[in-house]
Order: sequence, then C-alpha cells, then structure tokens
Amino acid sequence: MKILPILITAILFLGLGGAGGYFYFEQSAEASFGDADQQALADYKQKQLDKRSAEEKAANLRFVQLEPIVLPIIDEVGVTQVVTLVVSLEVDGDENATFAQNLSPRLKDAFIQDMYGVLNRKASTDGGVIKVDQLKERLTRLSSKVLGAGKINDVLLQVVNQRPI
Repeated sequence: MKILPILITAILFLGLGGAGGYFYFEQSAEASFGDADQQALADYKQKQLDKRSAEEKAANLRFVQLEPIVLPIIDEVGVTQVVTLVVSLEVDGDENATFAQNLSPRLKDAFIQDMYGVLNRKASTDGGVIKVDQLKERLTRLSSKVLGAGKINDVLLQVVNQRPI
C-alpha cells in the first residue's frame, strides 16, 4: 500500500514533465540573434559591398601613358647624368582619361619645369641615386595642380633610368 502513493506521484510528475516538454518544444524555432551576431552579419555585408565596389572601381580605372621625359642632372662641373622617366597616370573613367590625355603636353611641361631644378639639388638625390618616393610625391602634386583636384588617383613611375655621362 505504501508503494501506491509513490507510484501515483511519480506518474503525475512524469505526466506534467511530458506535457511541459510538449508545449515548450511545440513553439516554432527562432534564431536568437544577439548584438555580436548582428554586428558580425553587418560586417560581413559591408565586406561584400566593399569587395564589390573595389571590383567596380578597378574595372573603371584607366591609365594614361605619357611620353618619356629626359632630363639632364647638372652639377658644378656640368652635365653629369641623364635621367629618363616614363610616367603613367591612374584616373577614374574614360572622361578623366581623355581629359588627362588632352592635357598631357601641359603635364609634361610642368614636370620638366619642376624637376629640372629639383634633380640638380643634392636634396633630391641620395649618393647619386634619385629618391623615387619624393619624386613621385612631387609628380602627384603637380598632376593634381594641372588637372584639378579629384581628376587623378595616382602617378605611376614606369621607368626611372639614370645614366652617367
């Protein structure tokens, strides 16, 4: 007789547990997004947009090849070296490429006028070797000045050749 109340209580607990589990798991499943999950999703979407925009930007890039520039380096004793530069301009779109191509004589003139004095000073050469990074910065600044702000992305030095005389 003592087993009967224990058995009824056990069946009652099992029944209530089963009913609770049934009602709890019957609800539709919902993904639990926390702040970290939402931030990760937003970062992923931004990376995809950046990748797509970088690909579109790369497809829109144009390169304008300028004619070679030949400059002498004149020291106290006279002409000691001849420097040859081949420069390309990186621009966005055909419109800017055509604009830069039409103004290429003006660009070349500005480059020659600026570099003719700079290459002669010891500040632009290090032990007889041209400091390419300083030269590139000057050419970029000159290109933006001649073409206008926002018309050029970068100046690419294709060839820098120094030849002693």
